Amino acid sequence: MPYSGPPLNAPVRLTEILAQGLTERPDALALVSAETRWTWRELEETGNRLAGNLLGLGLRPGDRVASLMPNRAALIIHYLACMKAGLVATPLNYRYMPPEIDHALGLSKASLLFAHAERAADIAASREAAKLPFGLVSYGGDLDGSPRFEDLSVAPASEAALPASDPKAPAFIFFTSGSTGKPKGVTHSLETFGWLLASMIEGLELTGGDIVLPGSSISHIGSLSTTLAALAAGARCDVARTFDGHEILPLLRDTRPTVMVMLPAALIALMHDHDAAREDFSSLRLCLSGGDKVPSELEKAFTEMVGFPIDELYGMTEFGCSHANPPSGENRLGSIGITLPGYQAAIRDDRGEELPSGAEGRLWVKGPAVTLGYWDNPQATAETVQDGWLDTGDVMRTDTEGYFWFCGRKKQIIVHDGSNICPQEVEEAVTGHPAIECAGVVGVHDAVHGESVWAYVTLRDGAARPTAQEVIRFARERVGYKAPEAIMFLDDMPLNATGKVDRVTLKKMAADRVAAHHLD
Repeated sequence: MPYSGPPLNAPVRLTEILAQGLTERPDALALVSAETRWTWRELEETGNRLAGNLLGLGLRPGDRVASLMPNRAALIIHYLACMKAGLVATPLNYRYMPPEIDHALGLSKASLLFAHAERAADIAASREAAKLPFGLVSYGGDLDGSPRFEDLSVAPASEAALPASDPKAPAFIFFTSGSTGKPKGVTHSLETFGWLLASMIEGLELTGGDIVLPGSSISHIGSLSTTLAALAAGARCDVARTFDGHEILPLLRDTRPTVMVMLPAALIALMHDHDAAREDFSSLRLCLSGGDKVPSELEKAFTEMVGFPIDELYGMTEFGCSHANPPSGENRLGSIGITLPGYQAAIRDDRGEELPSGAEGRLWVKGPAVTLGYWDNPQATAETVQDGWLDTGDVMRTDTEGYFWFCGRKKQIIVHDGSNICPQEVEEAVTGHPAIECAGVVGVHDAVHGESVWAYVTLRDGAARPTAQEVIRFARERVGYKAPEAIMFLDDMPLNATGKVDRVTLKKMAADRVAAHHLD
């Protein structure tokens, strides 16, 4: 039988997401950053104005509105406005390079891009950005005379009422790296995302008395869902512009959050920050971490510093957070916890048969928060979602009390600092170098970053051997942060039975090399 979380009564109504805060304390702070502060009333009025003014530009419900923004309160207001106006918010990873921007804009057929002015050069290099029907909305400066967020959010909007929203229509498209090929657009409706938030509120025991600090990018579903769940629960939300000690420690000291959610790599850096002290964390009742395995070394360092352990959780862009260690229950260290409200989970073998407790198999997840599918890709949707069940591709096991334990990734995605990196994309960038004949890219365990990107390469006949740094710089110019940290030169590339690069062998070679280095 599947493992089921408690039932949920109803999804969060995203078009009225601020209702609890507005009802209980409209003039209290709802959103805080180092730069700005917004009350519930101000947040509601600003979101309404921006929604009306976006529609005033000529946009219509259902249009995709992309964003290329760092963490700012303005980005949250942008999401609120899109939900109110029936626009499909389409966040782009802020580290995207022009080819990735082009892919996302082209696949989603975006109508407009909301972007920080500091990305002007990359936007100018994007072919698709120049084709956007409604152009750009800028933030933090001018982008070729485009409308500015700062103006649209304060100017009086049209008196026309905002359109009624279809809860089942697309509301968000999140781009994620797949196991092969280009990123796919994971699509959520107001309804699926509303169920996702309802589960987080109940499962993480969020209340209006909380102050929530999401310490990662709100362009990704993990931090965005944490932010919106906090607001829906009537809790104040703090916005971290960056995720290092220079930003996080002052927020901890000044705003006194009760709940903090951060990626393992950022938490490791925070624990190693020489300015961090136990008193800085004394307001917290809960620290959550996911997006990658929480190392035991981090758990130990955090517990020694703060006085209680990290609660590990698990989720995917396709359905949000499905598992977590219960805040009021047992935090079973090393486990991703139990199934959250509204979800069902099962461990299955390769034939789709359910496995007993203790056996390793692929995790399948079902629930009303599961994605509508991949944007404009019905084949990929059909391969991943079957009868409402989504195959995560991650290998798990359960214990007799229903706690889930992560065992490894069936997919070949490399998770570096919480970001998914597709090996094939990096290989394509590396083999663009004129001296490289073939490349195989794998992830290598790293206690700080989750996984480091290593590339094994062979040379073209007669080519002079470049230095590793030359190849890394070449790749970085094409794929940015996804570029490999290490280059290993081979005489022959190992291939599998189908003639493809044998990443299993390469991963073992990398692990052996790391082990030998530690022995030295």
